[in-house]
Amino acid sequence: MTAVTLAWYGCDMRTGGIVEDLRSIKPTGALSGRLGAATTAQFELALAGAAVDWEGATAPGRSLLVAVDTATDTPLWAGAVLTREAGSAQTVQLGAVTLEAYLGARFPSTQTLIGVDQAAVISALVTPALTGGPPLVIDAPLTGTVMDYLTSDGDDKTIASCLAEVMALDNAPEWTIDVTWNAAHSGFQFPLRVRPKIGVQTATAVTFDFPGCVAGYSFTESYETGKGATVVTARGEGEGSSRLSSAPKEATALLAAGWPRWEYRYTPSSGITDPDQLQSHAAQSLALMATGGQAWTLEAVASQAPRLGQDWGLGDSIHLAVESSPRHPRGTDITARCWAWELDAGADRVRPILVQED
Repeated sequence: MTAVTLAWYGCDMRTGGIVEDLRSIKPTGALSGRLGAATTAQFELALAGAAVDWEGATAPGRSLLVAVDTATDTPLWAGAVLTREAGSAQTVQLGAVTLEAYLGARFPSTQTLIGVDQAAVISALVTPALTGGPPLVIDAPLTGTVMDYLTSDGDDKTIASCLAEVMALDNAPEWTIDVTWNAAHSGFQFPLRVRPKIGVQTATAVTFDFPGCVAGYSFTESYETGKGATVVTARGEGEGSSRLSSAPKEATALLAAGWPRWEYRYTPSSGITDPDQLQSHAAQSLALMATGGQAWTLEAVASQAPRLGQDWGLGDSIHLAVESSPRHPRGTDITARCWAWELDAGADRVRPILVQED
C-alpha cells in the first residue's frame, strides 16, 4: 500500500485555474468532508521556499486551496480561503472552508416550485450561484419524485439554508459538492451532485477490519435531546393557536413494544408556511431519532486502508469487520453509510464516520 501524500494547489476561485503549486503549505489538522454541509481547515504556509505568487494563490475571498492524492491523481478536498494572517513570523496562517459554505453567501431569489422533481428543485435553487461564482457544475438527474417548495427573496434565506431545509424533509434527496480536474487538467471544477442517496449502497462494500487496517474504533449511542425521540412535532412560526404545527409523528411500533414516550418539538427553519412541509420534516426527524443516534468512528491507517476518493467516498456503504474488542468481545460485522470523513495524511490516518440506517 502507498502512503497518502497530498499535492496542494492555490487556485483562482472564479475559474478554478491553478495559480501556484503550493509546495510549502501543510494543514495543521485533519481535512474533512460531510454530506450536505461545509467543513473547515487551517493551514500553515512556510515563506522559505514559498511559490513566487503565493499571495495571489492564497488571497482571501478570491482563491481556493485544492488537495490532490499524488498516488492516484485524485482531487480530495477544496476550500475557499477566508482568512490569512502573517507578519514577523516565517509562516502564514490560513483558514479555508469547503464550497458548501459559499452557498451560504448566495441567495436563491423568489422561487415558486410546485409539483417539481426534487432534483430540479435543488437545481433551481442553486442556479443563481452559477453567475459570478466558482465553476460549479450541477449534476442532478431527475429522481422521479416531485415536491413543492416556495421561497421569497424577502425571507433572506440563503441557498445553503434552503438546501438544508429540503434535505431535512421526509424521503428527501441528498447533495454534496465534489472536486474534479477540469478537461485540460489545468485546474478544477466542482460538481454539485444531487441523488436520492449520494454514494453507492451495497452489501459488497469495501471492508475495514479490526484488527487489521483499523487501529481503533468507537461506537457512540445517544438518546439526548435532539438525537432521540419516539414522538416528534415540527412547529412553524407564530404564537398560540395560530402557530402552524405538524401532527405528532409517533414511533407506533416502538411504543407498542414498551418504549417510553419521549417527545421532541422543534422549528425546522424560519419562514415555513406549508403544513405539508412541517409534516414531512416531522416524519424525517422521527425516522432518524426513534431508536436514537448511532455512529461508528473508525481510525484506520491510511496507507493500509481502502483509499479515500478511489475505493470509497461520501455516502458509500462501508463494511466494518471486528474480530474481537472490549466493546464487542464476540466480534461484530456491520455495514453502514459514510456520512463524513477525516483525513490526516501527515499522521497516516483516515477516519470514516458511519451512520447505520434502519
